[in-house]
Amino acid sequence: MKWIANKLTNYNSSNQSIGKYLRKKRISLFKKMIEKIFLKKGKVNILDIGGTVQYWKIIDREFLTRNHVNISLLNLPNSQVNKDDPNFFFIEGDATTNIWEKINMNNFNLIHSNSVIEHVGNWEKMKSFANNIKSFKGDYYIQTPNFWFPIEPHCMTPFFQFFPLPLKIKLVSKFALGHWEKAKDVSHAMEIIESANLLNFAMISYLFEDSKIIKEKFLFLNKSFIAIRN
Repeated sequence: MKWIANKLTNYNSSNQSIGKYLRKKRISLFKKMIEKIFLKKGKVNILDIGGTVQYWKIIDREFLTRNHVNISLLNLPNSQVNKDDPNFFFIEGDATTNIWEKINMNNFNLIHSNSVIEHVGNWEKMKSFANNIKSFKGDYYIQTPNFWFPIEPHCMTPFFQFFPLPLKIKLVSKFALGHWEKAKDVSHAMEIIESANLLNFAMISYLFEDSKIIKEKFLFLNKSFIAIRN
């Protein structure tokens, strides 16, 4: 079963996993947003919330250069983000707070965030995250996995999100699951489990009510949702 999960969700593998295929397909929508802004503005300044240098390798450097794309990666302080690439700008901050008071959002044309909102914390944190993005005057592209997809994408374990909490704690305490390390104790197990809170369609629609919600499908199932405002 874990082999199946890896085929679905392993984006960093050198092999062509289904997850990588879907991400490339998904990014084609984002590339169209970039091209549209470039035609209007002559350049595209992107703020990627929670982004990494590795993620952007999915788009050819030639495409980014041709469309005069500049990318700023916003991450929490002390995040384990590679900052050695001179093609990116790096910003520290928390997008669930009054971060826009510290960042001049007029410098950006487009906000991007891929699989981040499910990690920001509880529902109030999610609302703050979404409200900050909606207050931005430009376009945005926000992606998040679907709660109802049968494989939980972080621990890459089928139906994990449906298990009762005691069973989740037991599994995380005994095994290293997917991207999660084996928990050291019960407290650590709870921290790992609470690090990801998946959203359903109603939740993402409520948070980003001013956007179009696109359902990304795999085998007739909704694998993830993309909120787009342009």
